[in-house]
Amino acid sequence: MEHSMKGIFTLLVLMAVVGILGFFVWLTGSANPDIPAGYVGYQTQGAVFGKTAYLGTLKGPSSPGRTWMVRNVNVSITPYTYTEEFTGENEVLTKDNLRIAFRVHVVWRVKEDGVKDFVEKFSTVDPNSHEQSSEKVVKDAYSNYVKEPFRTFSREEVQKLEGLKVKEMQSEIGTAVFEKLKTLTDGTPFQITSVVVGNIQYPKVVADAVADNLATTQRLEKERKDAERRIVQAEGIAKSMQIINARLTSQYLQHEAIEAQKAMVGSPNHTTIYIPVGPMGVPLVGTFDTLPIKP
Repeated sequence: MEHSMKGIFTLLVLMAVVGILGFFVWLTGSANPDIPAGYVGYQTQGAVFGKTAYLGTLKGPSSPGRTWMVRNVNVSITPYTYTEEFTGENEVLTKDNLRIAFRVHVVWRVKEDGVKDFVEKFSTVDPNSHEQSSEKVVKDAYSNYVKEPFRTFSREEVQKLEGLKVKEMQSEIGTAVFEKLKTLTDGTPFQITSVVVGNIQYPKVVADAVADNLATTQRLEKERKDAERRIVQAEGIAKSMQIINARLTSQYLQHEAIEAQKAMVGSPNHTTIYIPVGPMGVPLVGTFDTLPIKP
């Protein structure tokens, strides 16, 4: 009896040890990944023997609960902005062989219902990682599928134009590249939002020439406007003189002279002035030859 009790006790202890060890193994091998707001979690379940199985996707904020050998990749479904630079050796030759440096910015996001395809078909995932960087997953997918076509489309649109037209056509270049990217990503998890071309830089000698030409154009425009203003002023003066000359008759001047004398006589302080007079005692108006008359 005593021997039997010892056996049962030993068995219970052994089962308890096995249970505790099993619990720690499960605890070590399981995880409860966190999926923040703005992310979709791509989840798989590993296996000691056999293949890894796809569990599904879960939109945050959420978590799947503690699960045995779960692997989770969080993919942001909020917009990303990536920039491609064409500087230095990557400057682009325009239609008239002018080297131009510029930047192109693309705004895009991962479609919420396309996270599974995004991870499986366009990115690279480490199967041994419980948690993988969302930035790395997204950057890998962008580099694998969008980056090089995006650069090619941008280069082609600039090469179609003459150098000095590029700055004027920034918006049109962006629109053309945007349409090409939309066609490329149609039916994929990539959603292209916008493309913007900016920071266009010409070679220094060209930039200086453009600046000098602009300054000359502005100066000539100012001179033209000044000349137009002087012409308008001259025409105004000429019309004024025509009106004045039309009114300056002898009778009008005599009338004004008489009115001035009347005002002077009525003033408390005045000086009498003797002036030549004509018939009927009115002032003479006109020009007179003051040279002596030759016999």
